[in-house]
Amino acid sequence: MADKSSRGILEVICGPMFSGKSEELIRRLRRARIANQVTLVFKPTIDNRKTLEHIHAHSGDKLQAIAVESPSELRELIVPEIAVIGIDEVQFFSEDIINVIIEFVHSGKRVIVAGLDRDFRGLPFGYMPALLAMADKLSKLTAVCIVCGNDAYLTQRLVNGEPAKVTDPIVMVGAQECYQARCGNCYQIDQVPWLLYVQK
Repeated sequence: MADKSSRGILEVICGPMFSGKSEELIRRLRRARIANQVTLVFKPTIDNRKTLEHIHAHSGDKLQAIAVESPSELRELIVPEIAVIGIDEVQFFSEDIINVIIEFVHSGKRVIVAGLDRDFRGLPFGYMPALLAMADKLSKLTAVCIVCGNDAYLTQRLVNGEPAKVTDPIVMVGAQECYQARCGNCYQIDQVPWLLYVQK
């Protein structure tokens, strides 16, 4: 039986775009460093909006990170001295990220991940549901609706200024030029995506 005293912890930070996920991840990692804990930060190479060498918050804050293509690369870079592992935009990784995170937690690491819980259609994004279920600590953040100012739980994608369609590609990296945070009343889509999700 595994030694439960050596188990680490999984913290998941989620929410729509512009809700402060990366900002909260950076805050927690900086606090860990103040506590003299050795940290290492990762991001997927697909997130090239500003620089590959940092995770960026929309507030302008940033923190040095290592961009990786696949979850297996994380295994190669983690050494015993690392106490805290941060992963930004975790929803962009393949399914293997789940096993990698579980391994880190069971080896005693504190793992903090940040990512979109829902895609632009309002449906669960990739393998985020599994990470939400496994989280020891979960922070679900909200943004401010760009239209009415209420709490925003959804990410609105715009294509040439018009709402994207359910059939559009799920992954499209961007920021304010093609995404907005919106509440449920102001969010627009051409079909009811949850019906499609239930019918799968």
